[in-house]
Amino acid sequence: MRIRDPRILAALPELGVEHIADASLAEHTSLGIGGATDLLLIRRHGALPELIRLLRSAGIAYKFLGGGTNLLVRDAELPWVVLQLARHDPDVRLEGNSAHVDAAADLGRTVTFCAKNDLGGMEGLIGVPGTVGGALRMNAGAYGTQIGSYVRQVELYRAADARIETLWEKQISFEYRHTSFAPDDIMLAVKLELPSKPYREILQGIRICNEKRRSSQPLNQKSAGCIFKNPPGGSAGRMIDELGLKGFSVGDARVSDRHANFFVNAGRAACSDMLSLIAQVRQRVHAAYGVELENEVILWTE
Repeated sequence: MRIRDPRILAALPELGVEHIADASLAEHTSLGIGGATDLLLIRRHGALPELIRLLRSAGIAYKFLGGGTNLLVRDAELPWVVLQLARHDPDVRLEGNSAHVDAAADLGRTVTFCAKNDLGGMEGLIGVPGTVGGALRMNAGAYGTQIGSYVRQVELYRAADARIETLWEKQISFEYRHTSFAPDDIMLAVKLELPSKPYREILQGIRICNEKRRSSQPLNQKSAGCIFKNPPGGSAGRMIDELGLKGFSVGDARVSDRHANFFVNAGRAACSDMLSLIAQVRQRVHAAYGVELENEVILWTE
């Protein structure tokens, strides 16, 4: 979608919003799949309520993009514009054991920065791609660590009230790959409380996690991380692997040879290829195990 309303185009610079016309979402997602639309890069959090009011008044649909690492986007021209937060510098500020982090901050960089200041607990998240805001949205976790365990406060734009709010930890529910945030809430910043730990010990934990990832995940290929959530008491990757589906493909969309719950873009995969691969693998797992796998990857395909 292209923004053509001169009133809105004139207001964007005043709001500190950069307008990038006809941006390819394939260049902004880790899968390398997605059509084109206008991208609005937001440099001031406080501008969000007015920006969204303007878009709504003009009937312009929008979606919010984080790091684009857990996302499958439809092809061709997109029927909505995309909003994205710009990273601030610095994007992490420490106060004792508290880390105040912008939602646009890179998750791995945040973990490393905190570690160098002797704040640990998040070692397992070091290789999880994407932004801190995206990690909050889905309660990202790995190797026994979930970011929700350390959240004490979240600043967000709450679309239901059309204003910026601050939520405390008791107001937020964090479960396995799920949170109580509304689908149209936009994460802006978070306060994390992290345990003190010597950097040397944290670094050792980071090295162990990195070695596990390098040995089991297709880190050098285009993917969106795990496609399916693990069912209760089970492993989606193990079931897909046991069915002999590693390497199974639809067009250039392929089940990874290294990790069966990672689907990769092995060339120029279309969104339809990836959707077909997801549907076929889900059907085979259901037929063999009676388990209906739930997507972990977010779909922008309507």
